Amino acid sequence: MNEDFIYKSIGKKIKIIREGKGITQEKLAEKSGLSLDYIGKIEVNINKPGLRAIIKISNALGVHIKKFFDF
Repeated sequence: MNEDFIYKSIGKKIKIIREGKGITQEKLAEKSGLSLDYIGKIEVNINKPGLRAIIKISNALGVHIKKFFDF
């Protein structure tokens, strides 16, 4: 498993969970304290989020951080 695969998978998981909860990227950005641009770029694998960003996103979505690593 390479690094690019991991970041791509995390971005996809974030998008799937976000959409499943009916949350827009804008609302996720607001709830997580991250920028809308950053959230969008994580979901399409342009930006590689650090652990702090992943924690903020998991808290904003109300899911355990390990959900992003189930692939």
